[in-house]
Amino acid sequence: MTVQVPQQPVTRAGKAPAPRPRIRGRSAAALGVIAGCNAMIQLDDPIVNIALPGMREGLGLSAVGASWVINAYLLAFGGLLLLGGRAGDLLGRRRVFMAGVALFTAAAALRGLAPSGEVLVGVRAVQGAGAALAAPSGLALLLSTFAEGGGRKRAIALCTAAGAVSTAGGLLLAGALTSLGSWRWVLLLDVPAGLAILGLAPLVLDETPRRRGRFDAAGALLSALGAAALVYGLTRAAELPWSEPRVAGWVGAGAVLLAVFAAVERRARQPIVAPRLFADRDRLLAYLGTLAVPGSLIGTYFFLSQFFQRQHGWPAFATACALLPLPVTMAVTAVAAARVERRAGARRMWAAGASLLVAGNLWLATLSVRDSYAASVLPALVLLGAGMACSVLPATVLATSGLSGGEAGGGAGVLNAVQTVGGSVGLAALVTVSSHTGGMAGGFVTSAAFAGLVLLAAALVRGRGR
Repeated sequence: MTVQVPQQPVTRAGKAPAPRPRIRGRSAAALGVIAGCNAMIQLDDPIVNIALPGMREGLGLSAVGASWVINAYLLAFGGLLLLGGRAGDLLGRRRVFMAGVALFTAAAALRGLAPSGEVLVGVRAVQGAGAALAAPSGLALLLSTFAEGGGRKRAIALCTAAGAVSTAGGLLLAGALTSLGSWRWVLLLDVPAGLAILGLAPLVLDETPRRRGRFDAAGALLSALGAAALVYGLTRAAELPWSEPRVAGWVGAGAVLLAVFAAVERRARQPIVAPRLFADRDRLLAYLGTLAVPGSLIGTYFFLSQFFQRQHGWPAFATACALLPLPVTMAVTAVAAARVERRAGARRMWAAGASLLVAGNLWLATLSVRDSYAASVLPALVLLGAGMACSVLPATVLATSGLSGGEAGGGAGVLNAVQTVGGSVGLAALVTVSSHTGGMAGGFVTSAAFAGLVLLAAALVRGRGR
């Protein structure tokens, strides 16, 4: 680790001011590669959603086929995250990280050349598998590169900022390319980033030692099938009533499989996820907050994209520009988040971020067609961006603190899996409520309720954070 803390002068009271951790040298380069991978994976979602109308027209996809372009990725990603984290712990995190990035990048290149919808769906599943290997291994590499404390918090904050910047850039690029060129160009945006990460990773990332153990085949199969069934059922809930067997059946099957998985893991000699991860109260609350956070934000992109294009007739690029203040505010706030957390503590910062998320969603719940963008949308986007930045850092720090060397990959896999399932739960709940209330106002109130759950988790945290 090369987190360097410069010597500080002693004050008149005889106490040195709290040093500000700095990230320099090889650690900075390693952080750049890890943050680049995180940004690439986050960039993929706005890219695909903006390109989806062009895919439907170019490949003759039905509404169901278009939904599978999204679902195939989510099922593979959500189902394999725990296995991906465990693989990094056993085989070496850099090795598994690079394998995931290579798979993700190759699939991103092939999807831009897909001759049919069936091929596109298959490639998207492969891409999800690559992300499931890369994401938890990348977070575990960050944990092994930066020890607990200010340096790690600053690294997590910078990763959050990089993800927000990539979302902002992705919105602009995807909107511009969709308006001026082909949807196939949009789908190739991840390829240069993936190739750069693969070239730099061996130079700046240290390999972690292999650990003796086995993969726990029963646990891996149950976790993959359970998470995939749950995610699939929740994605169907965005289109069908909850009472529909294709929704309730899959959600119920996923819940049963995950319950069996938990029972098997308690008896396994080398479980895919260490039960000790769930013995810490603050970590459990961090998982709960991470589960709820996507639901507090997903409605913003989902509802406002349709509001701008259908109600106001704005083109894709103008819509992307209108949404830009959210990720930009998130990036700016995330840069300062580590310093704020060090002074205020994880609990206070997390509660403040959740409160901003509640306020932003309730503000948008009052939005009407007659309202101006500057007075009624822009302030809410700023509140949501700042709230997200102040919510992500404390939850991530609490969820990853106190992990041993052999648990980092599993812990990262759980954190990513909870976030993925949370996104599916949030979208399903928002679409269900908005369809029954007849508008997006109910959806934003539901998002505020998810943010309230984050606030509850923050309030129950025992201390200022580790």
